Amino acid sequence: MAAVVVMGVSGSGKTTVARLLAESLSAAFVEADDLHPEANVRKMAGGHPLTDGDRWPWLRAVADVVSQRTLAGTDVVVACSALRRAYRDVLRTAADDVRFVLLDVPRPELDRRLAQRTGHFMPSGLLDSQLATLEPFSDGDPGVIIAASGSIEDTVVAVLAAAR
Repeated sequence: MAAVVVMGVSGSGKTTVARLLAESLSAAFVEADDLHPEANVRKMAGGHPLTDGDRWPWLRAVADVVSQRTLAGTDVVVACSALRRAYRDVLRTAADDVRFVLLDVPRPELDRRLAQRTGHFMPSGLLDSQLATLEPFSDGDPGVIIAASGSIEDTVVAVLAAAR
């Protein structure tokens, strides 16, 4: 394993799953949200979806961090929305072996999770734009889809099984 990107829309559990996966694999954890420029955070916090122009520098920053870690010989697990194939293509440049795990959660569960979430800059009102942006894997994409509406522990076990 070089790098695994745990991806999905807001509320899918990607940060929690990625953090636990990294611990299970003794890998470094990278939270892509921490690499957003302040302007992106303000924009999302204000209820405005990001444009591709907003995303490209951020995605390159995420890829740079992953590249630095993998070049140093460290396996990495990243929590990143990576909603479109073009975004995943940028992240794939970070290492020779970048795999994607899409956390698939039904809309009612996403709504429930977002209603309970506190302390995050991403408002639940942007979920529709994320769902509209999400592009499924196509032939040749190095990714798996994991049903993630159960417990976090069950989801991590499923991701670990898929990663092996």
